[in-house]
Amino acid sequence: MSGNARSRLLAELSVVARRYIASYALFNQAVADHLGLHPTDLQCLSLLTLEGGPVTTGRVAELTGLTTGSATRLVDRLERAGYVERRRDEEDRRRVLVAPVPERAAEFERVWERLGGWLALFDDLDDEQLALFVEHMRRTTEFATRQAARLRAGEVP
Repeated sequence: MSGNARSRLLAELSVVARRYIASYALFNQAVADHLGLHPTDLQCLSLLTLEGGPVTTGRVAELTGLTTGSATRLVDRLERAGYVERRRDEEDRRRVLVAPVPERAAEFERVWERLGGWLALFDDLDDEQLALFVEHMRRTTEFATRQAARLRAGEVP
């Protein structure tokens, strides 16, 4: 590929990526509005359902990049909305764990299913192409996490 063609593709990628991020942020807002949640709370709930079990509020802070105080307030909001519950850790009664309320987590999953069909976007891809998307998503997630940490640390003017 010539340098000009690559430059044009990279420029197009920059535009498409910004539109993709904006469309997902707006989609996230619409889903959050539908469920009566703040968009950050919605994403926290999504991350909690992927954890596979109850977590500490400290872990919520790690998952979201929030301070522990902000994570506590986020958990408070999710608890008031009925999406999570706090419970004592059976092994260490001093620790409090946060867990999705199963019925509400199921409701959350049903919304995603009703909005489903996005996996069909990949039906025409072979396994190698699909693996490329999976790797891209992993790399993008890691990159975004690092960049968000830099912003929070004041490293980016």
